Amino acid sequence: MATDISKYRYNHTMYRIKDPKASLKFYTEILGMKLLDEHHSNESKFSLYFLGYEDPASEGLVRLARQGVLELTHNHGTENDPNVAYNTGNGENGGYGHIAVTVDDLQAACARFDEFGVKFVKRPEEGRMKHIAFIADPDGYRVEILENPMLKA
Repeated sequence: MATDISKYRYNHTMYRIKDPKASLKFYTEILGMKLLDEHHSNESKFSLYFLGYEDPASEGLVRLARQGVLELTHNHGTENDPNVAYNTGNGENGGYGHIAVTVDDLQAACARFDEFGVKFVKRPEEGRMKHIAFIADPDGYRVEILENPMLKA
């Protein structure tokens, strides 16, 4: 049996989340992603939320045909458990890093994040790398924010 690796595609990254209301608000209202699909298993006590961006190349595609999807996994009951906190991979020992989102205007995006009270890990004016920012989602996962000149109007 053979497989054609030229047909392989990166589909999604999964994050475990504590509170789906807070996380969905962050990714849809603050970062502008769309909720593409969701699955709820009351029997197994978990919910899956699939988010991504709409563009002409992905219009009408089913979830498995898309690229760059974010899957949020919620284990029911964690939102009410003060002892639940997920390891984001960015602690003392490092490991996992971040996802990245491109924007049309870095400074304007950062000002908008400030209006929403988003937590910054790194602002553009901090450090040597002035062309990027890092923000944190409600669970502490990092999101790198990059300006893409091709998105400017």
